[in-house]
Amino acid sequence: MSSTAQKLNSLVSRFRKKDVDMTEGNIVNHIINFAFPLLIGNLFQQLYNTVDTWVVGNYVSNEAFSAVGTVGPVINMLIGFFAGLASGAGVVISQYYGAKMNDKVHDAVHTAIVMTLIMGIVFTVLGIGMTPLMLELMDTPDNVMPQSRAYLITYFAGIMGLMLYNMGAGILRAVGDSQRPFYFLVVSALTNIVLDLVFVLVLHLGVVGVALATIIAQGISAVLVMITLIRADNCVKVSIRDLRISFVMLGKIVKVGIPAALQMAITAFSNIFVQSYINFFEADCMSGWTAYAKIDQLVFLPMQSISLAATTFVGQNLGKNQVERAKKGVTVGLTAAMISTVILIIPVMIFAPNLVAFFNGKAEVVEFGTLFLRILSPFYILCCVNQIYSGALRGAGNSKVPMIIMLVSFVGFRQVYLYVVANFISNTVVPISMGYPAGWLVCSLLMLIYYHKTSMEKTSLVEK
Repeated sequence: MSSTAQKLNSLVSRFRKKDVDMTEGNIVNHIINFAFPLLIGNLFQQLYNTVDTWVVGNYVSNEAFSAVGTVGPVINMLIGFFAGLASGAGVVISQYYGAKMNDKVHDAVHTAIVMTLIMGIVFTVLGIGMTPLMLELMDTPDNVMPQSRAYLITYFAGIMGLMLYNMGAGILRAVGDSQRPFYFLVVSALTNIVLDLVFVLVLHLGVVGVALATIIAQGISAVLVMITLIRADNCVKVSIRDLRISFVMLGKIVKVGIPAALQMAITAFSNIFVQSYINFFEADCMSGWTAYAKIDQLVFLPMQSISLAATTFVGQNLGKNQVERAKKGVTVGLTAAMISTVILIIPVMIFAPNLVAFFNGKAEVVEFGTLFLRILSPFYILCCVNQIYSGALRGAGNSKVPMIIMLVSFVGFRQVYLYVVANFISNTVVPISMGYPAGWLVCSLLMLIYYHKTSMEKTSLVEK
């Protein structure tokens, strides 16, 4: 065994943690103990692109800053599709785990890994091939286009690492282990920071350098999580000789995952057109929106982490047919999400100029970014409703209705709103940016109505 492999094995061994059965014990403790390391882990994951944008914003150029920051919709379209499928695998695994059907967990885990390897190859080809078209659809300015293209092509060339990490981490979280994925993200994020500085400040590779730093760091996290699964001593242990697709399990994963995958991918695709409305106002506005988006993603992390906790909690408890306990977990999750979000909104609004200047100190950029933060951040509380309830419904195996509601709100309604506002009311930046909270409001209302009018019954994912 090589010295590098020995070091990775040693690191994994140091962080041994057993899976967590959420069908018994204190609900609040389960939600918080699961969500907190997930929150910190997601915070480190956000460091990937945040550090990228900070480095290029301060040490390359304003055009490079815009290039790295505004390609998010293109990346999120493919990654969102895969994340939806991965959530399907997590729901299937969590329900079988809750039902104590370890042989089914084994089949689902190996099917998920093989599916990831196949899709990683497909997405590498698709991502590189679709890059020019997607940038054209976003009306990317000519002075930003070359750097946006270079960043995306490099990023998609190494997308396999991100996909393997996300699937592996999702498998561990499905059985209640959110700590080791967090540890691996810390290692990966620190690696990314160091490589960003080396590739940009020392080797002067610009946007290609930050993309390379990201894919190398993601590759390390993928290696760590796969070693963990291979060396596991429970039902999620991965055996190389057992790597094959169970078409029964694949059908169950697809049943839950495809609606979520389509919702995430189509929403991200629609955001390509939303980005085109922002790009109309040129580079300074694009950079201000980029800085806003980075801070926006950080504020969203608590509710998203709690939403994932709700998905696992509901999945395990419905696997054991504990419907009332599952509902109590959703209530706890919604309360925690709202409290944490309000706590974050206040300092964001107060220190908005300082936060934007951290990414890009140009006066015009700070002005735009501050405007976006102070106008939009009070509406984040709406997202707690749609995030927590959609996570709970997916944990119950019902991903079709959340998909429909989110597509109607984030794609249909938002695109109509933007078209009407831009062409018939006022094609200025404030009304355009309000397309986001308008979509959040519609989505939260529809999700609230549906959740309280439907009974969260145990699905047919687990056979009796």
